[in-house]
Amino acid sequence: MWSWFGGAAAQKRKDAPKNAILLLREQLDMLQKREKHLENQIAEQDSAARKHVTTNKNAAKAALRRKKVHEKNLEQTTAQIVQLEQQIYSIEAANINHETLQAMKHAGAAMSQIHGGMSIDQVDETMDKLREQHQLSEEIGAAITSVPLGEQPDEDELQDELEGLEQEAMDERMLNTGPVPVNSQLDRLPEAGKSELAGKTPAKPMAEEDDEEAELAKLRAEMAM
Repeated sequence: MWSWFGGAAAQKRKDAPKNAILLLREQLDMLQKREKHLENQIAEQDSAARKHVTTNKNAAKAALRRKKVHEKNLEQTTAQIVQLEQQIYSIEAANINHETLQAMKHAGAAMSQIHGGMSIDQVDETMDKLREQHQLSEEIGAAITSVPLGEQPDEDELQDELEGLEQEAMDERMLNTGPVPVNSQLDRLPEAGKSELAGKTPAKPMAEEDDEEAELAKLRAEMAM
């Protein structure tokens, strides 16, 4: 029973700023309507005074007197409007500050609850375990990659086989394209083959071969390069 009344009282305190703002806004609305009405009355009395200023001075003076009364009431009403607007602003600002403070209190309580089961020592211990597991994972990976994958071929044998394939390819091109200048052959041979062929003198062309055939042979050789 006590908790019910306590809850109702708390809710009433929470609703108090809202209720006050609603009441102030209602009064402000009424005063703004009164302000508009007084402005219309002032305009009417000013118009009446101007109308009778030359024909009926008493009527014009009475209109001016009523105008002055309306202007005084308008000043009071405008001052009240300003006061109510300030009150509304102050209550709204205070309510926002209160709600912000309450939210920050709840956030602090939530963080305290989250950190309740944690400590710096526990965090350091957890980080140490993670580092140990990371190091262990790296060591396992290094051990796995260090296992030999079988006997690796000798590099000299691979080089010899590669040179043999290059020689076979060059011989095949020579058979398909005709004679190739010796200099071109030297460029395509390994270093050992170059030294052997460099000292040899190319054979002289046949005496019966005319200049046109020699030129064609030269073109075919250049195209094969």
